Amino acid sequence: MVEKLNSKILRDYEPTAEDLAQIKRNPIVFVLDEILDTFNIGSMFRLADAVAAEKMYLCGRMETPPSSRIHKAAVGTEKWVFWEHSPSTLKVVKKLKKEGYFVVAAEQSENSVSVTKFKPTFPLAIVLGHESDGVKNEVLNAVDLTVELPMLGINNSFNVWGVAAVLAYKAVEKL
Repeated sequence: MVEKLNSKILRDYEPTAEDLAQIKRNPIVFVLDEILDTFNIGSMFRLADAVAAEKMYLCGRMETPPSSRIHKAAVGTEKWVFWEHSPSTLKVVKKLKKEGYFVVAAEQSENSVSVTKFKPTFPLAIVLGHESDGVKNEVLNAVDLTVELPMLGINNSFNVWGVAAVLAYKAVEKL
């Protein structure tokens, strides 16, 4: 088993198929719905690695690896996380639901529930939306649950990877 690697080593390390196979993956996937900022995309790879997620779906018009900007934020974890690009977030959500995933969108809406009431079910898919536009309505209509973080200050939203981290670690606690 590969030992834990620091960011300096991760940036240049090329994992082998054997390295990748030795990681015990958790039944969590992330679905990114046209995330714009490469820092957020890279941070999502880092989070997906941190919680040993099964996979990450990068959907719609967004930058994907290989990308020097994603690599910088991901510190090389994009090579350790299984991922694929799909032109349609909605198709990915429908596919995951057919495969038995409980699909949760992180979004503020009239139908959303507070993260304090979030009870993860596995396998779990967490959908995250565009930084300004959020998760598309057609996708929100297809998910099993919409969850939001209470915003107690003046700002009405939280960073994509921050919300994802809260939901993912809440889920990992239940495994």
